[in-house]
Amino acid sequence: MIRVLLADDEATVRAGVRAILSADPGIEVVAEAADGHEAVALARSHRPHVALLDIRMPRLDGLAAVAEIRRAVPRTAVAVLTTFGEDAYIARALADGASGFLLKSGDPHELIAGVRAIADGAAFLSPRVAQRVITELSGDRLARADRARRRVAALTGREREVLALVGAGLSNAEIARRLFLTEGTVKSYVSTILNRLDVRNRVQAAILAHEAGLADGR
Repeated sequence: MIRVLLADDEATVRAGVRAILSADPGIEVVAEAADGHEAVALARSHRPHVALLDIRMPRLDGLAAVAEIRRAVPRTAVAVLTTFGEDAYIARALADGASGFLLKSGDPHELIAGVRAIADGAAFLSPRVAQRVITELSGDRLARADRARRRVAALTGREREVLALVGAGLSNAEIARRLFLTEGTVKSYVSTILNRLDVRNRVQAAILAHEAGLADGR
């Protein structure tokens, strides 16, 4: 059972997200918070697998809560509930250890898939927001693409295959099945890739894969 903490200062949003997640018998919303301080406290007490945090919350905003939860409960993966108007916060959330970005008004199946992927250790970028994430971080996109390709060129062929699948949002288990490897081997590959690319987490690796053209097969 995937245990989820849901934090949003709007009760109607929490109710909607909770209803979607509750449709999956493998997901349980174990706690809800209306502000960032409460979210951190509940993360410490409930130790959920995944914390879904809105960005704009009173007392302690979602971005500060991301960083605090990652420090206090490192085994809890944190995903940001976002809207199209909040692109400016993406880089900071990534730097603070967010594992994904889920669109509040997105497809319910996508929300469930995102929670499952993040709980399984994968990065997840809502497809409708993925390009905006990349654009926010890109600056000079051609220059960044060139730098990304040079960084990725240092990887072995197998490491690039794994990175491409990380960029596609696959979990370790899914990558293992796709490449006919053990899950432990994939975990080792991912750890090596993060170290060699000097990125902090799978989301940053996934974005680098997109920038280098790996995730879309170029």
